[in-house]
Amino acid sequence: QVHVKDSGGDSVQAGGSLRLSCEASGFRDKNYCMGWFRQAPGKARERVASIYTGSRRTDVAGTVKGRFNIFHNSDKNTLELQMYTLKAEETAMYYCAVDMGLRAVQEGCVGVNCEYWGQGTQVTVSS
Repeated sequence: QVHVKDSGGDSVQAGGSLRLSCEASGFRDKNYCMGWFRQAPGKARERVASIYTGSRRTDVAGTVKGRFNIFHNSDKNTLELQMYTLKAEETAMYYCAVDMGLRAVQEGCVGVNCEYWGQGTQVTVSS
């Protein structure tokens, strides 16, 4: 069975750092898109960062570029999001997700819709 589990969310002061983790299992194919997304109350879901596990190609959203890093551990099939200099407006529920679709891979893993999602982990940044 497919399993996607994200964790690591916490409360942190503005300017602080946090690391989110995700583990994925039960997928028949080894390589696919994986990414981190976030959604704040009243706002649309947005992509934060993503990676294609085959080539290790990454794409980080412009709003967090230079502050957030995404890393995939191929041995464990885990995904990390390293966040630095967090801002209050980045308070949101953060989700790890996986998309097996060929189109998603061809488009660079930059879409906001994925097939499989973690349960979400809350990140709260106080001013």
